[in-house]
Amino acid sequence: MASRSTILPLCLGLLFFQVSIAQFSFGGSPLQSPRGFRGDQDSGLQCRFEHLTALEATHQQRSEAGFTEYYNTEARNDFRCAGVSVRHLVVENKGLVLPMYANAHKLVYIVQGRGVFGMALPGCPETSVRSPFEQQMATTSEDQSTSQKMMDEHQQLHQFHQGDVIAVPAGVAHWLYNNGDSPVVAFTVIDTSNNANQLDPTRREFFLAGKPRSSWQQQPYLYQTEQLSRNQNIFAGFSSDLLSEALGVSKQTVLRLQGLRDKRGAIIRVENGLRALQSSLQVEPVREEQTQAYLTTKQLQPTWSRSGGACGQQNGLDEIMCAFKLRKNINNPQSSDIFNPHGGRIARANSQNFPILNVIQMSATRIVLQNNALLTPHWTVNAHTVIYVTAGQGRIQVVDHSGRSVFDGELHQQQILLIPPNFAVAVKARREGFAWVSFKTNHNAIDSQIAGKASILRALPIDVVANAYRLSREESRRVKFNRGDEMAVFAPSHGQQQYAEWQINKE
Repeated sequence: MASRSTILPLCLGLLFFQVSIAQFSFGGSPLQSPRGFRGDQDSGLQCRFEHLTALEATHQQRSEAGFTEYYNTEARNDFRCAGVSVRHLVVENKGLVLPMYANAHKLVYIVQGRGVFGMALPGCPETSVRSPFEQQMATTSEDQSTSQKMMDEHQQLHQFHQGDVIAVPAGVAHWLYNNGDSPVVAFTVIDTSNNANQLDPTRREFFLAGKPRSSWQQQPYLYQTEQLSRNQNIFAGFSSDLLSEALGVSKQTVLRLQGLRDKRGAIIRVENGLRALQSSLQVEPVREEQTQAYLTTKQLQPTWSRSGGACGQQNGLDEIMCAFKLRKNINNPQSSDIFNPHGGRIARANSQNFPILNVIQMSATRIVLQNNALLTPHWTVNAHTVIYVTAGQGRIQVVDHSGRSVFDGELHQQQILLIPPNFAVAVKARREGFAWVSFKTNHNAIDSQIAGKASILRALPIDVVANAYRLSREESRRVKFNRGDEMAVFAPSHGQQQYAEWQINKE
């Protein structure tokens, strides 16, 4: 039987563990969002979604080894109401995105390339590592203290590849390095309306190194450029005496840390590469899953879990931040959630298969449509959606609560479009096909499909359909069942192979 002296420390340990988990966890149903409605606070007006617009990058900021593109989302009422901000990043070979953190959660989608990223999660342990050069020096050195000095300690490093979704919690320092042969292209969505951001809805990025070049600080309906002297890393705001004492280094070293004369920007070039990191990379094998033509509804649809955790449960030991997987690939055709050999495929990253999204409170879905294929009309119940086009071209129609078309147009590569919750959407690919990633402001976004298997029309009795639309029972049966077992992704109809019927009338 355990003594009181044993039970008391155990209870205190469990209490501390629960408090630690609570710092990084959000419970609740998928229909309950930690996002509060803010409206358009800057202009004092209500959110207006009468006319949605496809956006392209409007400004490019160069750095030594790459550039960042901005979309002027802060000047749009719809994006400000949704509380999301986006940017497009290109990192050249041997380019290093300097360590930084932000005031809000974000998701990063790797459009192209491969490399290494790291995060400094508060409270997580470091590991001791040696590069091959350091190991050789340690074996030739007879002094044990010298050998220990050759060791490095840092948190786990992770490799990323094309199609990966990387989850970055608010306030967590992170960096990215391109060790591939081609540029890394990444698209980032920052959710400033999540309760993790306790500041105003403005995106704020805090750099830990370098001196980022002047960035566009977007204000409503206009751009405002900050002065170069105001774009500095956080060390520059401290006095050199205080930093010298706090870090135990010379003032000359402090001046280097502050980077007041650094002109390389936010993405710098590492001429000799980060070869010392090769021995400490975490290799995460891609799980090969057998492709299924038509999966059952249970396997495809997010579950309505009360706890909001992965698979409807939250296991404390599995949800410690330090143990979370930080990336998930949604580009592998063999891991698709929905697959139609004649239409296309859908792959999701949500809290059920990517548990850290319970913290991030966002999710991502990659959709690939073959030529002339159709994504069923649908609406997202509990999230805003940001569409980022990765390839091809397609037509998108969006309808609001009044039955009015608020968007009817073509989207092409690198364009973005915001779709508010519950607005009905239909997508049709052009002849070259259409591929995009949908970023949603809920960790377990629910799509309500209008047609096909597991749709709203399938759920209605035939008599209800017949009386609601004044159809015969036979016509109602065709409305309900003509798509057979197709779900979400539809092959083009035999009589609609030509895309001409879907061309936009610009007159």
